[in-house]
Amino acid sequence: MSEYKIFPIGDSASTIDFGNYILEALNKKVMAMQRWLQQNPFEGLEDIIIAYSSLSVIYDADQVKTRYKPEKTVFDFIKEKLHEAYEKSFIVEKDSLVKRIPVCYDPAVALDITFVAGEKNLQVTDIIRLHTSVIYRVYMIGFQPGFPYMASVDSRITIPRKEKPRVFVPSGSVGLAGSQTGIYPVDSPGGWQIIGRTPIRLFNKLKANALIIKPGDRVQFYEINLKELGRLSKP
Repeated sequence: MSEYKIFPIGDSASTIDFGNYILEALNKKVMAMQRWLQQNPFEGLEDIIIAYSSLSVIYDADQVKTRYKPEKTVFDFIKEKLHEAYEKSFIVEKDSLVKRIPVCYDPAVALDITFVAGEKNLQVTDIIRLHTSVIYRVYMIGFQPGFPYMASVDSRITIPRKEKPRVFVPSGSVGLAGSQTGIYPVDSPGGWQIIGRTPIRLFNKLKANALIIKPGDRVQFYEINLKELGRLSKP
């Protein structure tokens, strides 16, 4: 396992960071630490946020100080808790079902697919084939409620974000950014290269299980046409 560093973010949050890497082993360790902290919470713990290769804890510093009376600072207490989570957590290997997500790659909704094909010296059919051929790991949820960051795409279709983000990206848009692929759950500005659209609603705040896709899930895309997109998009 990679070395890590722990640092405060203001006076009510701290992060343990394993480096800026997209590695499944690191992400599994981060998720294992999250699970351990959920099972062994300290008083004052308010939230646990995971990313590709880091974990942040949000806490009530006054509550921690009152309950545990740390000899040094609240951060030193949290630092020890994160060390403990690292040492005592273990990765649970389990086979999860592959969630299949329909995507329409028609240029009418795939706003950048022709551009990406040109940049990568490929045909549009190659972009579709390469994007649908991989089973992706969901590393984290962020940016928007339900936005899944998934990796890694085939190296032949890795491409930087747009130099100038769009003012409006429709919900359901499927994009590329570097070696990642993701889905916009709601209408918003955005800078990813849009190569398709899915009719699947990723986030519904009215449901107890608000997220369709969660960290640790495995996802594979499959192609549908414009007519199917319209049919499946109906409420």
